[in-house]
Amino acid sequence: MDCCVCTTMPLILRPPRNTICGACYEGARSIISMMNTLESEKAKASTNANSSPPPVLKRNTSKTLEDCIRWCSELIDMFNQQKEDMAFLGGFVDAFKAQIHTDILVSSGSHDSPIPAHKSVLAARSEIFKNMLECDECKASPNTTITIPDLNHEELKSLLEFLYSGTLPAETLEKHVYALSRAADKYIIPHLLKHCERHMLNTLSISNALETLEIADTCSNHSLKETTLNFLVKNFEHIVSSPKFEVFVHRSPLLTVQLVTKAFANGAK
Repeated sequence: MDCCVCTTMPLILRPPRNTICGACYEGARSIISMMNTLESEKAKASTNANSSPPPVLKRNTSKTLEDCIRWCSELIDMFNQQKEDMAFLGGFVDAFKAQIHTDILVSSGSHDSPIPAHKSVLAARSEIFKNMLECDECKASPNTTITIPDLNHEELKSLLEFLYSGTLPAETLEKHVYALSRAADKYIIPHLLKHCERHMLNTLSISNALETLEIADTCSNHSLKETTLNFLVKNFEHIVSSPKFEVFVHRSPLLTVQLVTKAFANGAK
């Protein structure tokens, strides 16, 4: 069928010249449907945050591709604004790296040199840190040291970098994701916990699924645990024959029972 949208030579189309093929028609419907879905999600998020809705199109039943183009343009403007906001907030990262006006020392469990930081940033990112810094000793002295015994020096540095910037390089997250997940759970840092969960889901494989299951259980992350259990069940034959499984059985007997039970139940079905 001749299509006025996807053809490379529209001038040679036979009349009528405004016909479109099935693929372009379904594509246009999908774009409009996606726009409606995202608008609904943005409206819900704005309502939950008790703020005014973002500058997007009013929802109606007769949107066109021209509306979609205008909507995409608005999203690009919002994205560019967010990039400017992130660049502005990057000053906190610079202050951390350059140790500008630091007022607290944070020590790791490995007893290496403490890392200078800012009380205000720690308190803003974690309710637990905020409570730790409320003690009279921390308020009185600008050189007070607090210790995070769960992390070594490199893990602690990664944690602090995330608290200042809200993100981490992929290689850093890959290396410390389990330690950071435990720290995020213990010190109530939901954004970091979500960051780690996303990384573990995206990199889930036979080689790391057992470790991911243990972390999900430790952090009471039910969605990550269920996803990982289902992955392990699908690859059960490969998992039980791996050297890691025997170690896992001795280290996490309850999780082993849950995994084996689910695998047998799935096999019965």
